Amino acid sequence: MIWSDEGYLLSKNNFDENSIIIEIFTLNHGKYTGIVYGGSSRKQKKIFQVGNKLFLNWKSKAENRHGYFSCELIKPIAPLYFEDKKRSACLLSSTSFLKILLPERQINKKIYSNFESMIERLDSKNWIKLYIFWELSLIKELGYEINFLETSDNQINQIEINNKSLKIPKMLKKKDLTKIHEDEIKEALSFNKDLLLENFINPNDLRFPLFRNMLESYYM
Repeated sequence: MIWSDEGYLLSKNNFDENSIIIEIFTLNHGKYTGIVYGGSSRKQKKIFQVGNKLFLNWKSKAENRHGYFSCELIKPIAPLYFEDKKRSACLLSSTSFLKILLPERQINKKIYSNFESMIERLDSKNWIKLYIFWELSLIKELGYEINFLETSDNQINQIEINNKSLKIPKMLKKKDLTKIHEDEIKEALSFNKDLLLENFINPNDLRFPLFRNMLESYYM
């Protein structure tokens, strides 16, 4: 089985002295895991930074067998934020969610498009707002949705999940997002965390991403 695609690196782990195992979210093949021979070499090591966009060639003997990647760098994303703790945590948080929540080899171009759109604007002034709404888009695509803009202060201020009442943050009900305070960002991040925990993390006995907790801690 042979194919080529583009994708974003979600994780990497050492396989042997010179090779690595990578997990990547591709446009046309979903999330895939495979071996990269020589991936830990000095020449290739800089390619495999989590969040980087890669061009991939995949080979395996059969569809359900383990396979091998050869990769080329399309766009370095991670190095842009090595000196920016908040944006770096944002990037690693989003890739962690894709890693743990997406099923293996299931195509989802909407999730891919939404992720790519958020990542491409990570250097913008309102990046944290984009990230918060990206989390909500992921939650929606995974099966849980509420239209916050259809609610008002006189209608719905809370939602119930698993017999737990969650207050809807002011930020998620605003039509004008030009003026958002840090306490509103914290409130929205905390709300999203509860949605993720109650709907996906806890029911599947998953570990909530460390970098997502780090991101939220910057707005304490």
